[in-house]
Amino acid sequence: MYSKRQTSVKYYVGIDVGSASVRAALVDELGTVVTHAEQPIQIWEPQPDHYEQSSADIWAACCAVTKKVVCGVDASQIRGIGFDATCSLVVLDKQFQPLAVNSEGQNNRNVIMWMDHRAVSQVDRINATQHRILSYVGGVMSVEMQPPKLLWIKENLQESCWEKAGYFFDLPDFLSWKATGDTARSLCTVVCKWTYTTDGGWDDSFWKMIGLEDLVKDKYEKIGNHVLSPGESVGKGLMPEAAKELGLPEGIAVAASLIDAHAGGIGVIGADVKGHNLPCENQPITSRVALICGTSSCHMGVSETPIFVPGVWGPYFSAMVPGLWLNEGGQSATGKLIEHVVQGHVAFPELQSKAAASAQSIYTYLNSHLDLIKKSLPVGFLTVDLHVWPDFHGNRSPLTDLTLKGMVVGLTLSRGLDELALIYLATIQAIALGTRHILEAMQAAGHRINTLFLCGGLSKNPLFVQMHADITGKPVVLSKEVESVLVGAAILGACASGDFASIREAMAKMGKIGRVVQPNHEHKRFYDKKYEVFLKLVEHQREYRSIMKSC
Repeated sequence: MYSKRQTSVKYYVGIDVGSASVRAALVDELGTVVTHAEQPIQIWEPQPDHYEQSSADIWAACCAVTKKVVCGVDASQIRGIGFDATCSLVVLDKQFQPLAVNSEGQNNRNVIMWMDHRAVSQVDRINATQHRILSYVGGVMSVEMQPPKLLWIKENLQESCWEKAGYFFDLPDFLSWKATGDTARSLCTVVCKWTYTTDGGWDDSFWKMIGLEDLVKDKYEKIGNHVLSPGESVGKGLMPEAAKELGLPEGIAVAASLIDAHAGGIGVIGADVKGHNLPCENQPITSRVALICGTSSCHMGVSETPIFVPGVWGPYFSAMVPGLWLNEGGQSATGKLIEHVVQGHVAFPELQSKAAASAQSIYTYLNSHLDLIKKSLPVGFLTVDLHVWPDFHGNRSPLTDLTLKGMVVGLTLSRGLDELALIYLATIQAIALGTRHILEAMQAAGHRINTLFLCGGLSKNPLFVQMHADITGKPVVLSKEVESVLVGAAILGACASGDFASIREAMAKMGKIGRVVQPNHEHKRFYDKKYEVFLKLVEHQREYRSIMKSC
């Protein structure tokens, strides 16, 4: 794999911790993924809406996949390492040992996952304060952010966890600490999930108002008082113990990390699009939105000046692309929702066996099955009387309503594969309609968006991609490297090594575009009508709730 001709090539390692697995890639200076590896990680769900992980399990997986991708590579060619991860909360005691985030006292389960919704009452009380800092999270804080989770720990595990805790890390920052021994935090994590601002730092009045004044007293040592921009070099580089565990050279540059969606953003959004006849060509990067779609989806738009979008997180300065403001929309369950709908259907065993018999994934088989049953119709038109509202895990953007539920209108008594394929299609359309809803909110507030850049697991599904193009009416750009999040993490390592002068330079040189998917404009009227129904669904859900509250 590695010829003599490659001896002068510079390599960077990108490590991505997703919800269910850890991946690593060896990436060269042109942004090509040379090799990558993946290993699953454990998730515990001790009770509904409680999701926990183990930082030891996660780190062990990081080490295993990294050793695989660097095996056989000349160590002198590996210049830097970058991490990204979900914005989960890691709790360590004063000796940096894992501390249980559960009443069972299971210390190995010391991570509250990003999708954990245990802190609903805490976030409601935080939002009731209407503190000025909330204007930077779309006006309403999400239960998926860290302050409500910290408040939940204080109120529910005061003796066993809160009083013993020495450090609360966002997972990306935990990883850079494990690699370097330096407790510096990334501007990305503390700005996006913890209420830090680039101009004012921590706001004492906010933490005191919500009942977490303890954090102010120790000058924020527990949550971070040394903050670095993503891509900056952390500490003195990779420390000996971590180098041995990862199979990497001691002392190589370790970058300040990113949240996983943001890594996907820098992996795709800055790519050169010349010659592809796209509306964003010769336009500033602010005309683009990066859509990172996996278990959940994030919609990343940047601007030269701060834009406050109701129901959309941000504006966050320099949280993704240095020097630009970031707005982040999101859908809490997308890949997870598709999986839930498909696997929960009575025809799923039949789908599994038929997909296996044809040596296809279940989603490739479903896409082919839809082509068979559509006859002369465009495939999307099969759902003319089947409609889904996709908020099975609440609405993150732009309605910021955790209490919203999923809806399906148009079910029949059919139990076969056709019905499964149709509900699968309607669910994908509902997710794309949700993206349109978010984009319209961003554009109403001042964003000027004309092109979508997709990455993440769902971007591998051609039906998902085409529905996003058709329903938003915008071209969709897919990256040349499917593993854009890993490229984004490697870009961080490349910047930390000093091989690139800036994140923007590295984005332009290491991000490459692949296929471009154009919208079918002749289908616009159909999807405009679907969108009209989509908005009616949530209106009706709220009406039903109001009726039932009056009984």
